[in-house]
Amino acid sequence: MIRVNDEIAIAEWELTETFVRASGPGGQNVNKVSTAVELRFEAERSPHLPDPVKARLKRLAGWRWTSEGALIVTASEHRTQGRNREAALEKLVALIAEAAVRLKPRVKTRPTLASKRRRLDGKARRGAVKALRGEPEAE
Repeated sequence: MIRVNDEIAIAEWELTETFVRASGPGGQNVNKVSTAVELRFEAERSPHLPDPVKARLKRLAGWRWTSEGALIVTASEHRTQGRNREAALEKLVALIAEAAVRLKPRVKTRPTLASKRRRLDGKARRGAVKALRGEPEAE
């Protein structure tokens, strides 16, 4: 089990790792060894994630969320497979932890009468400046 926070832990069977060739640092080794990691997390089918967290995770993941409901995280920053595996797992845990935080709902407020007057006075002042920008009068 991979711990995200006190309430959420992910089972190992929900993760699938694929190794692909990476671009970037590595010299000639980069053409021979598949060091980049593609970590696939079946988020939609996960029994360990509550539905609100799944919805926020889908919104946060953006293009990394597949049509099948999986989240794909890639890591190719390091030269070794092991460090890339750790980096991909850290990225996944950070993304799920961010999705687990419930945002405070926004409370709509009405503008005060003074702020409304200030706004309208500013618009009137700006309108007066622009009104002076007319065509020069012919004599």
